[in-house]
Amino acid sequence: MKKFALTGISALVIISCTTTSSTTQNFTQNTTVKSNISDEQLMDKVQKDALKYFWDYAEPNSMLGRERYHEDNIYPDNDKHVITTGGSGFGLATILVGVERGFVPRKDAIKRLNKMMDFLAKADRHKGVWSHWINGETGETVPFGKKDNGGDLVETAFLTSGILMVREYFKNGNAEEKALAKKCDELWKGVQWNWYTKGGEKVLYWHWSPDYQWEMNFPLQGYNECLITYILAASSPTYSIDAETYYKGWTRNGTYLSDKTKYGLPMYVKHNGAEEYGGPLFWSHYSYIGLDPTNLSDKLIKNYFDLNKNQVLIDYKYCVENPKQWKGYGENYWGLTASYTRNKDGRVGYNAHFPQNDHGIITPTAALSSFPYTPKESMDFLKFMYTQKPEFMGSAGLYDATSIHYDNWTTPRYLAIDQGTIAPMIENYRTGFLWKLFMNAPEIQQGLKKLSFKSEKYNIK
Repeated sequence: MKKFALTGISALVIISCTTTSSTTQNFTQNTTVKSNISDEQLMDKVQKDALKYFWDYAEPNSMLGRERYHEDNIYPDNDKHVITTGGSGFGLATILVGVERGFVPRKDAIKRLNKMMDFLAKADRHKGVWSHWINGETGETVPFGKKDNGGDLVETAFLTSGILMVREYFKNGNAEEKALAKKCDELWKGVQWNWYTKGGEKVLYWHWSPDYQWEMNFPLQGYNECLITYILAASSPTYSIDAETYYKGWTRNGTYLSDKTKYGLPMYVKHNGAEEYGGPLFWSHYSYIGLDPTNLSDKLIKNYFDLNKNQVLIDYKYCVENPKQWKGYGENYWGLTASYTRNKDGRVGYNAHFPQNDHGIITPTAALSSFPYTPKESMDFLKFMYTQKPEFMGSAGLYDATSIHYDNWTTPRYLAIDQGTIAPMIENYRTGFLWKLFMNAPEIQQGLKKLSFKSEKYNIK
């Protein structure tokens, strides 16, 4: 499923991806955990549950992350072998968390990661950029849309972020681990970021197709989930962009700044198409799996952590205020982001939920992946869901979308892009593990300096 970097509210309403009926049947007969479970044990459990998606339910040939996993075994267009590029990047980060915490054996992870990198090396690439969807059996591009049949720079950025973290984790290991790191390095260096400036324009473009060229015409301009794309493009040792492209393109010559507040909280930037409350919460997650926002600044933003924290808190306060009076919304049940949804006719669709596009659907990844910003509020949500809502649980943890309002509606399905941010962001809250890997990569340090980013934590001045 695509998480669009949108320019208007109308574009944020994603069309339905399936037409099957919703269900509350629990296929794994999960039960609630004991209410006296410790916070640490509970975080372990939710991280292990999220890991299952990428470890147990991976696409069997490539071993990368499937676009979706449905316990009801109902799939659109027989897409069981469709892998998602961005979600696979989050999956790489999730597997690293699993290794670091001892959830999966290191040797097994290395074997699997090697297979993934070998597959990616042979898969279709478009000027070094992978497509949004790839056939996990053949490595061929699976069109996301008629003209979206080529390179997807944003999805590639999410994938590349994971590849870099794998490289950093294993680069000083034994011979096998160093060989894996070398494969990662070669994949990273093959991405032609600067091609996606459409001949040198001072902005990056999302798509390029060998058949339709630049007809998708989607410039990456803030603010949304795409910051990491510019960071990686500036950091590339082979195909980099300059600082002018970042400030003219991403920041819109600085015009993306905002002096608006909500619930007394400064918003700092204009969220594309969602300027009143801010956009879906994945905007505070995707770029920050590896990019540590803690006291991170550039020429325009004084502290990216505050920017993200305030977006999450505004979403939280909106749900607590609950102006539409949805049953269940409150301090223990909150979080709006893109996910599966319940359409008006009761069937399953897909929508980018946020306060201005609120349909009574709470998506667990929203609160769970916000742990670094709102640890208390996220823990309250986690405890409530795991101890009191077994009907929302499946084999890989909480299902993708839920609604107490609609008689405890859920759908027994998972999406890679939603599952994939949970374990990494919780780990960043617990130890900063992935942040340290990514931020200490030599090229990332140089790229951030090129763009005038500063972080005392990582000696970036």
